[in-house]
Amino acid sequence: MSFTNMLALFGGITIALYLLKFTWRCWCGFREFFLSEYWQADLRKYGKWAVVTGATSGIGKAYACELAQRGLDVVLIGRSNDKLRMVAKEIESKYGRHTHTIQADFTAGGSIYPAIDKDLQGLEIGILVNNVGMTCSDHFAYFLEMPEIEQTISQIINCNTLSVSQMTRLVLPGMVERKTGLIINISSEMGARPQPLLAMYSATKVFVTYFSQCLHAEYKSKGIHVQCVAPLMVSTNMTHNMKVSSIVKSASAFVHEAVNTVGHSSYTSGCLSHTLQVRAKVHCNFFQIFGCKILTIPPSLSLQSVALALLLPDWLRMSTFFISRLRKLSKTRKYE
Repeated sequence: MSFTNMLALFGGITIALYLLKFTWRCWCGFREFFLSEYWQADLRKYGKWAVVTGATSGIGKAYACELAQRGLDVVLIGRSNDKLRMVAKEIESKYGRHTHTIQADFTAGGSIYPAIDKDLQGLEIGILVNNVGMTCSDHFAYFLEMPEIEQTISQIINCNTLSVSQMTRLVLPGMVERKTGLIINISSEMGARPQPLLAMYSATKVFVTYFSQCLHAEYKSKGIHVQCVAPLMVSTNMTHNMKVSSIVKSASAFVHEAVNTVGHSSYTSGCLSHTLQVRAKVHCNFFQIFGCKILTIPPSLSLQSVALALLLPDWLRMSTFFISRLRKLSKTRKYE
């Protein structure tokens, strides 16, 4: 065989492999976001009760309502007793499911978990949604600019990472004993790559992603499914209830699509819109940088700045020049 023919064969095999990979990804995406609407997992097979942390608003409340609608009783865990009672009453009246509320402040550290463990005793917990989370600041900020930094460091670690591992520790033994269970951990696309000026939040979300993937690998043979959900823009209190649009999902719409992906994906952006944003190669003049001045940011992109920043090349996004420009921007405009 001549050298030319060898190159042609190698090229043909390479193209075939890429086409096969592309076809497989298309099929997985079609199954995850289109077939899943009609081919939904029966969540009741995991157990009678679902536990949701941070269940009084936003994505947590949406998960609690969605799971109740799909036939599960729900344990609601949150910081405010009044809000817990309101959500519990709404679920009971609207969906006719039983609820149980547990008041807990996840920023307080490890001292809260013995009481939570006691309250969960005797419940057949089939699903755990580790949703509770917090940001370290409401705008882009250097690490040392975080408000009350010593306290904030402990709070964000306790809330975003310790809660995930400790709640998993409490419910996983029962799942392993019954050989079935579902754990859903809410991460963020902020953790997909290092995000300067949001260092603590970005780093804690990396933990959630890696912990979920490792746990799924360890326990899938025992009948336990662990899913990591990493959304982009969802209109919640944490994102200042930004206006819903084609790329910004409402909490209820996002969670409906995300729950549909159970059984189809162990790692997901949660909805088709966010998946397309993450995977698309965006070509836009998000930043027009001349000298030391950022000239324009179109108003339509102001709510999308963080998502688009993730799509910038790492060498630029991690550069001192870019960080200083972004920090200067945040002095006049809070990030959404």
